[in-house]
Amino acid sequence: MKIITKFLGCMVVVLALTVAVQAADYDLVILNGRVMDPETMFDSVANVGVKDGQIAVITQKKITGKETIDAAGLVVAPGFIDGHQHCIEPYAYRLMLRDGRTTIMDLEVGVHGPKLGEWYKRREGNASVNFGASVSHEFARAEILDGFTEWKTFYSSDGIHSRVKQGWSITRPTLEQGNQILAMVDEGLQQGGIGIGSTLGYMREGVSAREVFEMQKLSGLYGRSIDMHFRYTPGDDVGETNGIQEMLANAAALKSPAIAAHFNNPGYNLVHELLVRMREQGYNVWGEIYPYNAGSTALNAVFLEPEVWVNTLGNKYEETIQDVATGEFYTQQTREEMLKKEPTRIVLVHKCPEEWVKEWVKLPGVAIGSDGMPLFPDDGLTWGTPYEDFPNTHPRFAGSFAKVLRLARENNVPLMQAVSMTSYNYAKPLGKMGLKAMQVRGRMQVGMVADITIFDPQTVTDNATYAKGTLPSSGILHVLVNGTIVMKDQEPLEGVNPGQPIRFETVASRFEPLDESLWKKGFYASPVDFGGGVPGSQPDMIESALEQVEVH
Repeated sequence: MKIITKFLGCMVVVLALTVAVQAADYDLVILNGRVMDPETMFDSVANVGVKDGQIAVITQKKITGKETIDAAGLVVAPGFIDGHQHCIEPYAYRLMLRDGRTTIMDLEVGVHGPKLGEWYKRREGNASVNFGASVSHEFARAEILDGFTEWKTFYSSDGIHSRVKQGWSITRPTLEQGNQILAMVDEGLQQGGIGIGSTLGYMREGVSAREVFEMQKLSGLYGRSIDMHFRYTPGDDVGETNGIQEMLANAAALKSPAIAAHFNNPGYNLVHELLVRMREQGYNVWGEIYPYNAGSTALNAVFLEPEVWVNTLGNKYEETIQDVATGEFYTQQTREEMLKKEPTRIVLVHKCPEEWVKEWVKLPGVAIGSDGMPLFPDDGLTWGTPYEDFPNTHPRFAGSFAKVLRLARENNVPLMQAVSMTSYNYAKPLGKMGLKAMQVRGRMQVGMVADITIFDPQTVTDNATYAKGTLPSSGILHVLVNGTIVMKDQEPLEGVNPGQPIRFETVASRFEPLDESLWKKGFYASPVDFGGGVPGSQPDMIESALEQVEVH
């Protein structure tokens, strides 16, 4: 009897150890969720096991782990990727998580090239989401042409102050200055910048076609993208299309990747067709939209001047330009008065019918980039600042991704297409150009990084409005970043910072200064000038004819 009792006791111990080992098989398990992978089109109720920050298993079999999330009735999707967010700061991460975003990058404006390494270092270990940036064309021009050096956080929230001075926007650089601008951008590419960000639409008069071409050539030398705010954005359907054709022609000639920033404007359907047809021919070009019919910018943006906004485009300030803080619409007179007091005051720009928004969500292959406006560190914002106490901003800051999912539900857009828009459609082209971090994200597959967003497809919705743009989305319950839970039951977790830098490795420079003689040797024709001064100035045009730029 004692022998039997000892045997049974040993069996209990063995069983207990077996259960303990099984329970420790995975760091985290997500059970009974609808797992959706946009790349393979896998769509099934399954269990997901996460170990060491990666997706270790996707199975219908029973699995256990140290921590469990019951996802019954919920979608288990790749973590949402926002490639166009201008506020990459801790106090913004809570709103990003509430909207399901696991990676936020500023690819349109970007970071000042010489400061890019410092920008990344400042965020390492302090981010609940992954973070990344391109190298700023605008900021290089601000330093070379305006002498702007007030880089506090090295990115757009302080850089927007450079718009008080207008040299960066309207001045055509000399050959020497052009080389300095290119060299400054090259510094950031050497330091691992994801590509080049060019806000060309804000400096349409100051940047020559040659300068745009050279920027795209520079990014192409590294196999990286240019993210461009087109030359004529915002504009009419002709200008918008011509603007992207400039970028796409350069991309084709140089075989370099390119991103069409927020092409949700007049002419969007032709722009989409251009992108699709070029991808069919093997070019790595893609575009993004944000799901709102109004944009947002600084009051002194060049395209809001009367000769453009009113005379050329036929708009009325009283119907289109709205103050974010007060909600009041401007007149030409009140705009001129405010420009004297606060030239970079943030406004909403109502640019197209609301009905267009649902059409954008139906476009296959399009990515979502929120274009979230910057909030300023010196506003005293912290992780715990109540959402309603944030300064008002465009609702795309807080609600873009939930709104896409809501619009998809309300307009019979396939859920898989919407999930692809929120993740895979940014990860795929970035991965294609060699960005390793994006080759293992945007997918629900074994071996991929466990950036995961779990949401209720029936209730997910945006709550941010033009009146209050910082209200968090709802219906997104849990978020994992690099295998770590950073939001549980719609509550972002303070002090949990598994976010990783999204960047390239540092490399040696690939830039060679431009020189007229090499251009002549390569192309045997009259050289094309870089610009050489403010457009339209006859002395500058004569001088620039003597200072020619070559291509090599």
